[in-house]
Amino acid sequence: MRMLFLALAFAAASLSPTQAAADDCSDVAVLLRQAYPKIQKSADGRSFTLEPHTSIALPGPQDGTPGLVCKIWPAHDDLLLVAVPLIDSAQSGDGQHSGDIELLVVDRKTLQVRQRLRQPGLMSDDAVAIRKIELDTGRYGLAPGVTAFGLRIEMANHSQPNPFSETDLRLYAVAGDVLNLVLDGLVVAENGGESDTNCAGSFHSSQVNLSMGPTIHRGYHDIIAVERKDTDEPLPDKDGECQSHPGKSVSRTYRLRYDGSRYPVPRALNALDPP
Repeated sequence: MRMLFLALAFAAASLSPTQAAADDCSDVAVLLRQAYPKIQKSADGRSFTLEPHTSIALPGPQDGTPGLVCKIWPAHDDLLLVAVPLIDSAQSGDGQHSGDIELLVVDRKTLQVRQRLRQPGLMSDDAVAIRKIELDTGRYGLAPGVTAFGLRIEMANHSQPNPFSETDLRLYAVAGDVLNLVLDGLVVAENGGESDTNCAGSFHSSQVNLSMGPTIHRGYHDIIAVERKDTDEPLPDKDGECQSHPGKSVSRTYRLRYDGSRYPVPRALNALDPP
């Protein structure tokens, strides 16, 4: 059963963006001091702190807490994209997090912040824990001269009888000197199900591929979202070997139209509400 669920999870994970180069965050201390002048390095050297009790983990997971992520923006290769998890250490503990994420658009040469946007609550979780944050620099060409970038947040629980994971996408675009959220919380990968923790069970997975459509509304191209859903009901055979019994894949297409402020997300693709 576990191997089956991992296989489903791997299929959905194929949507994840390419990993950022290891040196994209090479000047992280300088970068953070530019963005947060009052920042202090922690005693153990694995994070930075802001008064009164905000913690910023260095790149890479730190004790189960996703760290800061940097990625060069290919559409504007003079710029660096940075996702900064701002953890409220006074309200976090026992594997749970409470906090925000701040998105920074940074000049690669000077490390000066050009645009920034704080997203309240995006680092808050509970039984479904945040496992990873990634920057997505796919070619989201919204309009001539306007390319969005994405933030993906992967969440999962620890349950063997009821496994669950979800990856959500948000898109951001620069307009003048302002960084705007244009797509808020669309599920691009999801896995879940129920099992007896041995073999028998019922599982489902979905993955969503996005592309830019030719039609324009309120100045931005439509986004075409194609969702594919798969199911499986494994059972032991007469020899006790676990056998997969996949159902027929089902696909559905959604058209997201910009309303002048954001792309409304179809209810079926809405991300988990923050706790």
